[in-house]
Amino acid sequence: MLTKGDKYLIIFIIIISLLSLVYVNKSALNYRQKYVSVQVDGQEVKKIIFDKNMVGKTIPIETEFGYNLIEIGDEKVRVIEADCPDQLDVKQGYISKTGEIIVCLPNRLVIEIKGLDDERDVDYISH
Repeated sequence: MLTKGDKYLIIFIIIISLLSLVYVNKSALNYRQKYVSVQVDGQEVKKIIFDKNMVGKTIPIETEFGYNLIEIGDEKVRVIEADCPDQLDVKQGYISKTGEIIVCLPNRLVIEIKGLDDERDVDYISH
């Protein structure tokens, strides 16, 4: 049987947990500037900083594993063409938030949006 004090303690813990979650999400996602990290087979091959001059540009990624064509939008990126059979990376569309990724397994390609502010001590894990 729960006492009145137990109920207050449970409510207090829930409120503190929710406030902590909001704080971590806001601090982990609050970057002044973001960039696109293009990785092939685990190695970063391109680092593209979002810029007004880059909007609408396409960047071909040709490797021994395959071909992908990425398009830079206004603070967002997507794959518009790929030679992989399933085309899941093309179907995914734009990503725009820090921590979001596009993966093309057959071509061993990972496109991730990262923040430039390296002074962060909180990692954001998307689920």
